[in-house]
Amino acid sequence: MLEKYYRINQAAGVSIHINNDGSLAVSTCLVTVQDNQLEIGKKAPDLKAIDELKTQLPVKSYIALNLSGKGILHKKIDKIIEVNQNNFNLILPNGNPADFYIQNFISGEHSFVSIIRKADADKWISGLEAMGFIPLMLSLGPFPVQNIISQLNVYDQEITFNGNVIQRDEQSDWKSYRYEEAALSPFALKVELENIHETLVAPYAAAFQLVLASKLDAIHADVSTLEGTFNQKLADNKLKVQGFMTLAVLFVLLLINFVLFSWLGSSNTQLAAQASRTAQSTTDIQGISDTIKQKEGLLHILGWEGGINKSALIDQVAAMLPHELIWREVAIDPIDLNSSRAQKSLVFYNREIRIVGNSEKIIPVNEWIARVKTKSWVKNIQLESYTYNGELNTGQFTITINY
Repeated sequence: MLEKYYRINQAAGVSIHINNDGSLAVSTCLVTVQDNQLEIGKKAPDLKAIDELKTQLPVKSYIALNLSGKGILHKKIDKIIEVNQNNFNLILPNGNPADFYIQNFISGEHSFVSIIRKADADKWISGLEAMGFIPLMLSLGPFPVQNIISQLNVYDQEITFNGNVIQRDEQSDWKSYRYEEAALSPFALKVELENIHETLVAPYAAAFQLVLASKLDAIHADVSTLEGTFNQKLADNKLKVQGFMTLAVLFVLLLINFVLFSWLGSSNTQLAAQASRTAQSTTDIQGISDTIKQKEGLLHILGWEGGINKSALIDQVAAMLPHELIWREVAIDPIDLNSSRAQKSLVFYNREIRIVGNSEKIIPVNEWIARVKTKSWVKNIQLESYTYNGELNTGQFTITINY
């Protein structure tokens, strides 16, 4: 049910084809996931310049960029799982893989490896960022179309669209790919039941695999900066959902506490008025005084602390939480087990927040503690324990905050 918050729900596929004369063919379409249904929104099949995207897409759109044409090398070789220094010479003799972004599309017993110089690709990525967009994935050539072939009205082994000619074998594995500028689809293409211009097939495929990256094997180049941004966006979404759920639970608990404290406060007021009316009797006054003290003690046991907005404190602490940390428990004024056993009644730590969570490393925990210390209401914060579980490959920490 929460899966929709753990993905990119809207992305624009942007296809840039660089012709041999340096001119551009730019196309874009917007893909949205709404109620588990995929919808194609804005379509722009024939733009002449990248700047025209500013009039077609919303600012801060997530972008799946697809580059093709001049400056991009595609090579079919025997299947390799990973492109490295040892096998890069099969693709570009005497080349240095550190200078290129590399995409390895495996189909059957072959790899279709695509490369582009980092400087060339970074130019397009930076241009999109300068226009206010957020690039999250880079793909090269028509190969991301593999993830949408089942949606297209294509039924034979050859697929042709917008100059791309793909040959497949009987097992639907790719045999070859070539680019012929004049090669066009012999019939109108459709995605499911919706007509699509053939220049939009590549940008649609790029956007499709971005919004469904968690469910399929996305075909894209390894660009560490884009992958870092993409993972951060997903982590931010998860943190927002987890924070909302935590705050919702805390709100319900605090609402219950408020009702209870209001009732006890009203009862205490009534007892005080009764004590005033019966002040003539020493015995009655003493009895009422004892009753008031009992009620005050009950308020103390229940943790009434003068109306401090505890949900706001928790919200401030959660807002500083690094993405490497995961909360498991949070307790406000937790039970003092040792004192409770000794006194044979419940005893609570006053004005204390105890947080239990997980972190693979202790450094983010210490950084978080340092952030929380800056809050004026924090009197003391300390790391009570940090234990590492080798089997689960994570550590568990316990932090106490006095306010």
